Amino acid sequence: QWQLVESGGGLVQPGGSLRLSCEGRGFTLDYYAIAWLRQALGKEREGVACISTSGINTDYADSVKGRFTISRGSAKNTVYLLMNSLKPEDTAVYSCAAANSDFACRNFDMDSWGKGTLVTVSS
Repeated sequence: QWQLVESGGGLVQPGGSLRLSCEGRGFTLDYYAIAWLRQALGKEREGVACISTSGINTDYADSVKGRFTISRGSAKNTVYLLMNSLKPEDTAVYSCAAANSDFACRNFDMDSWGKGTLVTVSS
């Protein structure tokens, strides 16, 4: 049974950084577009970042452009989300998701999901 497993969440002060990891278990992430999405308490889920199967193309929500970077691990079956200059409004449960097509990145229309990891930005 294949899974997406997120890790790296936690409590960080405003202006700080975190790196989230999305590990593929039982399948190879290289064959899928991978996205990070987040859902804050009482709000709808929103797409944050997406990376194509090749790793060449990336898409970001306007709210995180210039602060977040999505990337594929060079050796491990993992996709990362590096988050810098974190703000309290970035507080949310972050989930990674996979899709069979790179076109899914346009609207974050993903097929399969992990359970998520909580990121809290607070002083």
